[in-house]
Amino acid sequence: MNSVINRKTQFINLGLTDYQQAWDYQASLFSTILDVKKENRDLPAEQQKPTSNYLIFCEHPHVYTLGKSGDENNLKIPKEKLHTIQASYYHSNRGGDITYHGPGQIVGYPVIDLENFFTDIHQYMRFLEESIIRTLHEYNIEAGRIPGLTGVWLDPENDVRARKICALGVKTSRWVTMHGFAFNVNTDLNYFDYIIPCGIQDKSVTSMKKELGYEVDFKSVEEKVRKHIGDLFNMEWI
Repeated sequence: MNSVINRKTQFINLGLTDYQQAWDYQASLFSTILDVKKENRDLPAEQQKPTSNYLIFCEHPHVYTLGKSGDENNLKIPKEKLHTIQASYYHSNRGGDITYHGPGQIVGYPVIDLENFFTDIHQYMRFLEESIIRTLHEYNIEAGRIPGLTGVWLDPENDVRARKICALGVKTSRWVTMHGFAFNVNTDLNYFDYIIPCGIQDKSVTSMKKELGYEVDFKSVEEKVRKHIGDLFNMEWI
């Protein structure tokens, strides 16, 4: 464990940002935290430096990303045709299968040192899901989990009606995290027709806009998700 516990977390909202640019940015923060941890290993406790924590929110232009264990066959449109729907494609180093990112979707990238909070990847994933579940509850949308599947689901106990509203895919190294979640707020769901989302054949996807029947105030949803993440992780915002 870290000898210096630091729960101060910097919130960064990048707005609409190219996927590769956001990936490079979080990767640089990720590497910086790992470098501090490596240096600390050779220092006595009183000389060790605190590690930093960041929570990045953004939206992406239309893009499909495949996790390191994913199946390219879950992309149903030839890559050379992606330009016809103004979409791009990346093979990511996160966990999980294929997913879609686009405007109207909150993409959250926590780049944090879990040794500042707790060392449990399962709890980390469940807390991210819980922040979305609590946010949806504020809009009278009841959501939950499906055992064995990550993400946040509506009607999770109904095999026919169950639909995903938030996908998760993370990477960790020495308890430092990157990548994160994609929460469909006002997302154009037609883009999911070109993939088998997360490699799951028999489940559909949804958004807050579809469930509520109107376009939701995006900034308000962002603020609620951020608050719930902060509360669950006991973060101190800076």
